Amino acid sequence: MKLKFYPTAILYLCAATALSGCSALVGSVTQSFAEDLSAAILNNEDLAMVRDGAPSYLILVDSLVARSPQDAFMLQQSAKLHSAYAAAFVSDETRAKLLHDKAKTQALASACYGLKDACNLDSRPFAEFDNWLARQKTAQVPAMYDLGTTWASWIQANSDDFSAIAELARVKALMARTAELDPDYDSGGVFLYLGVFETLFPPAMGGKPEIGRAHFEQAIERSNGTNLLAKVMYAEQYARLVFDRELHDRLLTQVIEAPALAPGLTLMNTVAKEQARQLLDSADDYF
Repeated sequence: MKLKFYPTAILYLCAATALSGCSALVGSVTQSFAEDLSAAILNNEDLAMVRDGAPSYLILVDSLVARSPQDAFMLQQSAKLHSAYAAAFVSDETRAKLLHDKAKTQALASACYGLKDACNLDSRPFAEFDNWLARQKTAQVPAMYDLGTTWASWIQANSDDFSAIAELARVKALMARTAELDPDYDSGGVFLYLGVFETLFPPAMGGKPEIGRAHFEQAIERSNGTNLLAKVMYAEQYARLVFDRELHDRLLTQVIEAPALAPGLTLMNTVAKEQARQLLDSADDYF
């Protein structure tokens, strides 16, 4: 069984550390550089250029993490970058798993160092994990969201391992709490994940497609329609699950006809448009 998740934040890094004195100046320069590079990547329509250039960036961020191995922010950014690169561009399953394993380890370490009482979130009893979630506040949403997206991608990469699938309940709870605290974070990107979680299986196997549909519509609404991946996942995860060909084709046609350019979403929208064409091409075989 293969489960599908897609990170909404792809290939970006904001590298800085909360230091003082001269080190703070160096950190500020690093952050500015990383923010500019992040914007250039996210707003680039040339997938080949990003794919070919990203490995150099991975090496760069590895060096920054090695310099500050307990820096929660650096670990968080490295985890996002490795996870997104593996999901978007690595087709070899063995290599992808290694990158996702690294990303998950870093994301969990980031939570441990950066959030109160957040170590061993993947192994502590679920009741304790749930109690920890209940204590989180809006200020913790960025860290929670990044952990959830990285963790979900790790599960996808290891979806042939039932012990990995067993961790899905923790990720669902983490993202649900994130949505409660700040539903508009990342333009409502959390709802894309929640929609996927509810449409992984048909109703007979525990899926809740209508709840998933509501989540996908929230993701579209809260991004003002600019997050094209939300429509692609709505078509693939919901419309195909309930065999709604009309909805499926309408959503994908909208994606193909929509402009990819959108602040912070251009690269991801370009990926989404390619996926939309592939899904439309295979529709006759599916329905």
